[in-house]
This record gives sequence, structure tokens and C-alpha cells, in this order.
Amino acid sequence: MRVAVEALRSSREPHLRVYPEQMLAMLLEPGSIEMGWRRSDLTRFAYSAGEIILSRRYGETWARSDGLHYLSVAISDAALRSACNGFSSAAELRSAPKLEDARVSALVAAVNAERIAGFPSGRLFLDSVEQALAVALINNHSMGPRSVRAYRGGLGPARLRKVTEFVYAQIENELSLAEMAETAGLSTAHFSQMFRKSTGESPHQFVLRHRVERAKELLRTSEARVLDVAVACGFKSQQHFARIFRRMCGASPTEYRLEWLTRSDI
Repeated sequence: MRVAVEALRSSREPHLRVYPEQMLAMLLEPGSIEMGWRRSDLTRFAYSAGEIILSRRYGETWARSDGLHYLSVAISDAALRSACNGFSSAAELRSAPKLEDARVSALVAAVNAERIAGFPSGRLFLDSVEQALAVALINNHSMGPRSVRAYRGGLGPARLRKVTEFVYAQIENELSLAEMAETAGLSTAHFSQMFRKSTGESPHQFVLRHRVERAKELLRTSEARVLDVAVACGFKSQQHFARIFRRMCGASPTEYRLEWLTRSDI
């Protein structure tokens, strides 16, 4: 998934825009855009910050605005194919000058919040959001009649054990959704749905919880600096580690260590 902040070119004359990828654009500021399939036939759309445009891959659109800034989120063909079980013919989406979809809006807003924070959650978070976006878009905005297959049950014990062991072994490294799915021998979309059914968590939530559990163990059993614990558990920064740790444990890493030492001395 490619994420970037871009701006529509400010010009009196409309200009042609062609996107080689399926793209979502979330307006970062209020304003208006004139758009249309023909240069001589444009329609003005007024936008509030946070509203979303869905642009079809290789769709040609003439546009004119006053240089509005927007967050562009490009959904990869791989994610779309995975969402429709490998059938690339189902991965074409309809264009929408104003996309009305609460699920998609919430996911794009989460990507923007992650961008503003400096992308501290890593590749697995963005992979998981991209796959969730692909499923939502294929289900509700596909040009074809195909819908995303609903998988029953969950991962079998052997597959779940393999994935868990893989996460433990790679806890300090950057993990991707594709790597976890490959460990289970499944497509990313299939894996994401089956994994949640088995654990009650998304892959990202599962990995984050195990990173924190590993950090708690290190804080109890070693004298390593908090920064070193963060790095050893796969967090990109001490600040992100401290924020996630407090959210999940109700205390900072330092407070947790002091509380544990106090209890151990009693």
C-alpha cells in the first residue's frame, strides 16, 4: 500500500489525471474540485476535510481545483486479488467522487493517524489495513458481481502453532502480513479472516500483544534500558513502545518495572 500526501495542481484550466492504481483520496482540508470525464463537461463537488474520492485504476479524469491537499492511499493489485480469491477480473472498482462507506472512511482515517505519528506501528499494521480496505472495496464497490468469499471456522491447531512460533522467533523484526500468511500456507485475505476467527484478534493486534508480553518479561528479568527493551521487542521507538505499553498495561514500562521490583522485595 502506497501512502502519500499530495496536492491537486492549482490552475485555471482543467488537467487530465490518470492513476495506474486503485486509489483512495481523503481530503485533508475543505474546498471544491471540478471533475469530469470530458474537459468540457465538469461538475463541481464541495468537500469537507475527511471526505473520500475513489478513483478507478487507469481511469481518465479531468480536474480543476485550488491546490487542495489530500492523502492518497493506493491499494495494490496483490491485495485486491487476494480479497477476491485470486480472480483479477473482480479487482476493478467503480469510481466515486464522494465515497459513502463508513468502514472505508474509518480505515483511511487510521492510516492518516498513523502517518501523522510517523508510521510507528510498522509494516504489519499497514498490510492489515490494506487487506481490510481491499475486502471492503471488493464487497461494496466492485464493478463485477463477485463478492469476497466468507470463510468458516478458523486456523487448525497445527497452522496456528506454526504462525505463533514464527511470531515468537521474529518478535524483534519487522513482520508482514504476507509472511504470516505464507507460514500458514494461505492467501493474505484468507489468512486474515481465519486468524481472527481462531484468536479473536487481527494479526497486528496479536503481534502487538506478544511484543508487550515479551517486553514485560524483559522488564521483570533484566536490567536493560527501556529503549533496549523496546528495540528487542520490535518497537520502532521508545515513545511508541511507551504509548502502547501504557494503553495495554495501564502503566509506563518504568512504572511497571518499579512496581514489580517493589512486589518482589516484599
